[in-house]
Amino acid sequence: MENLFRSADREDFLARRSVWVNGPVIVGAGPAGLATAACLRDQGVPFVVLERAECIASLWQKHTYNRLKLHLPKQFCQLPKMPFPEDFPEYPTRCQFIDYLESYARRFEINPNFNVCVQSARYDETSGLWRVCTAPTTAGLARSSHEVEYICRWLVVATGENAERVVPDIEGLPGFGGEVIHACYYKSGEMFAGKKVLVVGCGNSGMEVSLDLCNHNALPFIVVRSSVHVLPREVLGRSTFELAIQMLKWFPLWLVDKILLLLAWLVLGSMKRYGLTRPKIGPLELKNVHGKTPVLDVGALSKIRAGKIKVIPGIRRFTSGGLVELVDGRMLEVDSVILATGYRSNVPSWLEENEFFSKNGYPKTEFPNGWKLGDAGLYAVGFTKRGLSGASSDATRIATDIGKVWKEETKQKKRSTFACHRRCISQF
Repeated sequence: MENLFRSADREDFLARRSVWVNGPVIVGAGPAGLATAACLRDQGVPFVVLERAECIASLWQKHTYNRLKLHLPKQFCQLPKMPFPEDFPEYPTRCQFIDYLESYARRFEINPNFNVCVQSARYDETSGLWRVCTAPTTAGLARSSHEVEYICRWLVVATGENAERVVPDIEGLPGFGGEVIHACYYKSGEMFAGKKVLVVGCGNSGMEVSLDLCNHNALPFIVVRSSVHVLPREVLGRSTFELAIQMLKWFPLWLVDKILLLLAWLVLGSMKRYGLTRPKIGPLELKNVHGKTPVLDVGALSKIRAGKIKVIPGIRRFTSGGLVELVDGRMLEVDSVILATGYRSNVPSWLEENEFFSKNGYPKTEFPNGWKLGDAGLYAVGFTKRGLSGASSDATRIATDIGKVWKEETKQKKRSTFACHRRCISQF
């Protein structure tokens, strides 16, 4: 095995326990990684899943608020090979979705290696294999202190778009004095009752956190720095997303964009007087409906109209004593700050010398062709900015692509073994 690699790597190679994987290594046990593993299982291809947390779908289990529901109807969020239970509501709750994912993992016998942190992954051109170096997390040290190097033919990057929280660098924030948390640590507005809370970020999370705060008798202020594309979650009892999908069968993308914006104006009215300026209509805006930029309203807008959620412009700086200076010069006093500022990919921190991912951790090749990156066995799932439906689509393609090669090579090995066996028999 040592001769497979460059001499400069030999010392490092011998220092780790090495494991050969007769199939792909999947990094990440979120919905995207689980979907890929299930599709590979269906193809009969063995795999190993590596996960740094102690559970599957750790973002959903550990870093989401209690009132969270899927923003899209369940038929657009189910993973391949297994629909949601029929008794689930159209918009499953956080707990229902977690139950679904755990059932999914059991059904397809997906048993990730938990508490394993990928330190680096590099393609070795000499051997044509991937070297994935890992170490146990702090929680995993009780079980094992070994660093492990997984050697494999295929590498599937499934860490997704939400691997690391984004904390903006705002002047004065460290010395603000009040409580400051990222939305990933927010669970319920109950602990904020009666407090003035500044929510930084006006995406789906920012809007829902503000709504939840309001429902728990807090006094939320939401920062809106630029135009927000607000869509009703439903129009005439039908999902806005479903309507968009249906219209795309008959109309071009730019026209569906305009129709959606017109529907939003008819149902919700003008956003300008509430500080949510209506954006200009432009090409390819609909692609954001599948991602994070548009906000699917689930009740926050009515609270904004009633003045129970205050919309404020951008922040200039924080000062001590719980004061915030806004860009319009006003001073605002608040008790707590919740940063609903989103997440980012962490791929650049561990995938070495790779030309297929950009600096922001996304594949350079955009949807629908970003699932296969080059010819060295590198794949990406969960980076489409199209939510669970995009991840499921990519997972199916990846498993089919790997399965085709794996099955062909397995057949060749069997034929070769059979031929050797016949030659041995013929000598007697």
